[in-house]
Amino acid sequence: MPGDIIDNTLEAEHRRCGPGLDYGAMSIPTDEFDTAVQAIIGCELMENSERHIFRPHPGSMSRLLNLHRAVGWLAYDTPEILQLPEVLRALENEFVHVMVRCLADTLDEKTSTRGRCHNAVIARFEEFLEANPDRPLYLTEICAAIGVAERTLRASCEEHLGMGPIRFLTLRRMHLVHRALLSAAPSTSTVTRIATDHGFCELGRFAVAYRAAFGESPSETLKRPTEQIAIRLNRPSSLVAAEANA
Repeated sequence: MPGDIIDNTLEAEHRRCGPGLDYGAMSIPTDEFDTAVQAIIGCELMENSERHIFRPHPGSMSRLLNLHRAVGWLAYDTPEILQLPEVLRALENEFVHVMVRCLADTLDEKTSTRGRCHNAVIARFEEFLEANPDRPLYLTEICAAIGVAERTLRASCEEHLGMGPIRFLTLRRMHLVHRALLSAAPSTSTVTRIATDHGFCELGRFAVAYRAAFGESPSETLKRPTEQIAIRLNRPSSLVAAEANA
């Protein structure tokens, strides 16, 4: 039915469908999928399950379909952008995260991880950021690295930072772009390359968000005299403070 997700892990299957069927597909190695599920929701999703058809919440499914459609248009209109490693990494992380969230909609809320100290979670989160000060980071890899489910990290970030981890990491990448533009030479650097190197592939939306955050366009920042950024963006509190000042 429209809105269903099929877990296609069977060696053989039979399908019966009517006219006008539209479907998309994504694939991921089983071990990588299991790691992502454990990192995002903190428990096994389909272990020993006989289910192969899932119906996520309409809002989650709409997000997945919109992402799939947007990447399809990128492949059609600007295929060269999908050859950039950081763009691919950003899209793959987003795809996996949205897919797991769709599948997790079918779980009972009681499976969420409880009882962890939010202070300790934020401390591990901050340690990981400090170990990777200049690299764009994404939610799934962070959860796997610090051993915390996405639900727990989200609750901790909302308590301590006033925003969820996805919003925080997007802001962090935006500030990394800002710092890179300020320190780059206009004669040898471009806004497009710096933005895509940090995982931003929809350049129109990026430009709008950048102007909202910094009060000028990315090209205006690039043309300014080279500056050194004093603020350290690897600490969550520093970034949130910078965002508040902006």
